[in-house]
Amino acid sequence: MQEQRQEFFPRQVVEPALNRWDWALLPLVLAGFSLLALAATQMARPFHVGEVLPISLDPLALPYYLLRTTLRMFLALAASVLFACVFAALAAKVRAAEKLLVPLLDILQSIPILGFLSITVTGFIALFPGSLLGVECAAIFAIFTSQAWNMAFSLYQSLRTVPAELQEAASIFRLSAWQRFWRLELPFAMPGLLWNMMMSMSGGWFFVVASEAISVANQDIKLPGVGSYIAMAIAAKDLHAIGYAILGMLIGILLYDQLFFRPLLAWADKFRFEESGSENAPTSWLLTWLRRTALLQRLGDWPGRWLTSSFAPMRLRFDGTSIRARPKPANPLWARVWDAVLAALVMFALWRLVSFIHGEVGWGEVGHVFKLGFYTLARVLVLIAVASLIWVPIGVWIGLNPRIAGRVQALAQFLAAFPSNLVFPVAVILILRWQLNPDIWLSPLIILGTQWYLLFNVVAGASTIPSELRYAAHNLGLKGWLMWRRYLLPAIFPSFVTGAITASGGSWNASIVAEYVSWGDTTLQAQGLGSYIQQMTAAGDFPRIALGIGVMCVFVMALNHWVWRRLYRLAEQRMHF
Repeated sequence: MQEQRQEFFPRQVVEPALNRWDWALLPLVLAGFSLLALAATQMARPFHVGEVLPISLDPLALPYYLLRTTLRMFLALAASVLFACVFAALAAKVRAAEKLLVPLLDILQSIPILGFLSITVTGFIALFPGSLLGVECAAIFAIFTSQAWNMAFSLYQSLRTVPAELQEAASIFRLSAWQRFWRLELPFAMPGLLWNMMMSMSGGWFFVVASEAISVANQDIKLPGVGSYIAMAIAAKDLHAIGYAILGMLIGILLYDQLFFRPLLAWADKFRFEESGSENAPTSWLLTWLRRTALLQRLGDWPGRWLTSSFAPMRLRFDGTSIRARPKPANPLWARVWDAVLAALVMFALWRLVSFIHGEVGWGEVGHVFKLGFYTLARVLVLIAVASLIWVPIGVWIGLNPRIAGRVQALAQFLAAFPSNLVFPVAVILILRWQLNPDIWLSPLIILGTQWYLLFNVVAGASTIPSELRYAAHNLGLKGWLMWRRYLLPAIFPSFVTGAITASGGSWNASIVAEYVSWGDTTLQAQGLGSYIQQMTAAGDFPRIALGIGVMCVFVMALNHWVWRRLYRLAEQRMHF
């Protein structure tokens, strides 16, 4: 009988609290915490305005600078993810909020990083008097403004295009709004969101010089970091230091690609919307290592269980097929009241704008700035078209080949992160040597802040195409333009529109540094809105800074409303799975 009891009730094997994989991972974890502690303590050291922070061009200082810059960028990335989740959930689910939030995001992404710095630096310094933390927060916020907008647009687009059958399944399973977001909507959006997180990190590198080497209203503050190192190397015309900075950036990108993004992409492959498993799924040595640990396996399921169970009102969930579960129609009276409030706010803003123009800058200056805006608009449209012709086919090819994507992922991040400031010496030398027109030949520098948004979003869209759809296209023999028109372009269209919107904002921001370039004592400038804002920022002329930023907002919002927003509606109604 004892033997039978042992047969029917076998002993449970108690796994050890830690296995050899946990012990092998322990040094890496301790090293990471030690480096974070070192950087965090230096971020809160005493500091007073006017104090000069020493920046050395010694290459041995670059690892420390790389640590400080990377920590700022990851803090900004965490804030950007939180912002994107809140914005996308409100804008995609609440019609009244969408009317306010989407135009507001258009305005925010059109404000250049120098505009945010000129407004926020003084406030952050006053918030933390006598501490470097205030300047650090200003730099982190500036990096945040170069990361958050494309992530918010990507998640918003994904939430608006969740397949209807998955929405019906969530209703049948009686998921609350909280559970629906964490179990359906966010997992569905995860592949595109991760590629946009990579693009955001690269966007932070693109503006790292402006965020760490702060120069506003005759205040010159250089925080220890790769951006300040690059700014000093450019001012000193030290090509060797620039080469060391490029090498340091490449090493940093390779490290966080292997330790952060590659494991996340391999993990997110399980959220692909298809019936069969994907072929050639992305892999990560670190993710495999983590899955073999004992402690992390026990801890890994807790956050997911807490997110999907906490704050879930069980008593308010009904059968998805019942009348009580159907959403109640919105009261049209409240919608009209909200529209009236928004109209009143717009009228008040217009009145304040007219008063500001009449009292501070004059209407002649407004006409001049609008003319400069049309110059920059022409550059933006031409370069977006050129970038689309180049990178859409390449992005589709990369996205449809996971092995190729794994090989070029770090390279694409490095190229996207490459600060345009490092190209300025070549551009200035060539333009001066061949007596070229700066209005034309400085324009290609804008594409450095444009093309990567398109590439990363197209790769994300192509990588989520279900295998069944690929097989169907292959069996039908689709080739050439017919394949692009009937299969590939509709499949990637929502992601392409997201990339185009963020590319447009990126181009306007890139015009700040591309239309006004310096190499040592030599400065070249092209006629445009970006050059105007750069000059006014250096002079500390806040009324004209506000005028330039306001005109840029008008151009970006008009372009988004008349072009990209209509393409968005087309993507939501027809061109998605």
